[in-house]
Amino acid sequence: MTERGTLGVAVIGTGKMGADHVRRIDEVISGARVSAVVDIDAERAKQVAARVDGCTAHTDPAAAMTAADVDAVLIASSGPAHEAALLQALEHDLPVLCEKPLTPDAASALRVLEAEQRLGRRRVQVGFMRRYDAEYVKLKSLLESGQLGRPLMLHNRHRNAASPPFFTSSMLISDSVAHETDVTRWLLGHEITAVTVLRPTPSANAPDDLQDPQFVVFETDGGALADVEIFVNCGFGYQVQAEAVCERGTARIGDGHAMVTNMAGRWGGTIAQDFVERFADAYDREVQAWVDATRRGEVTGPGVWDGYAAAAVCEAGVRSLNEGGRVPVELVERPALYG
Repeated sequence: MTERGTLGVAVIGTGKMGADHVRRIDEVISGARVSAVVDIDAERAKQVAARVDGCTAHTDPAAAMTAADVDAVLIASSGPAHEAALLQALEHDLPVLCEKPLTPDAASALRVLEAEQRLGRRRVQVGFMRRYDAEYVKLKSLLESGQLGRPLMLHNRHRNAASPPFFTSSMLISDSVAHETDVTRWLLGHEITAVTVLRPTPSANAPDDLQDPQFVVFETDGGALADVEIFVNCGFGYQVQAEAVCERGTARIGDGHAMVTNMAGRWGGTIAQDFVERFADAYDREVQAWVDATRRGEVTGPGVWDGYAAAAVCEAGVRSLNEGGRVPVELVERPALYG
């Protein structure tokens, strides 16, 4: 770090998410600067780097990680590229914020977990940003207080206006429901032990061959049930909601009623159109928390175990989607490093 303690960050991947993180570090949060950017598209990397004073552009993550002014790594490349970048960062003993998924499958996530274990300390935070959303934080606090009693069920709804052209039926689980996988584990404090995916008749608005929507049921080791409605071509906007049903009451978030207008014989509000808009504050808080912890020499927030568990749950979900029925989740024994 510099004499003032400013964290030099290499951002790997300069697509929509990576470029937004470059902007966030450069313009929004404090205590860090973007020292380097990496992308396989050299021209795109140069264009992003040119917007930040003193930022260098690379096509090879290893070259950025060995730069003198790089103290930490933010990985925002595509999921299949995460494992190699994570293992390189761990080899250099660099702190990492890795966008979800940690890796696309449980086997590769386990390899990252084993590499971090060999270091003997946590170095990786996984970008499950909903843990930093104000509404989710409030719901977590309420559940932990015990005021509502033991959680019995958790209802989740996850809707997108339209899916990207490359989206497949399994990606509704691995790329979208991955978030509900993590918040279910986090809110309830349970591990997910089995997954069942039900397939309603696809919406007429879904592209051909896309099973959309899907209805996912989680069983947990604490005896609770959680369900997820995932609907990625709802047409009207981006919407994420959760309702906890407990022994002595319920609590719901995500209604989006921060402001309700009344005019011309109608009442209503607006609906966010994508995840960047809906969770902008959560992303800001997540990255700021990572920078602050890294400067203290700590790692907080969701870690490699959370990324591995999510990958294992999503694998079981994809199996249920493709083969039908209930699929148990197989996890290795939780190492002591992860509590």
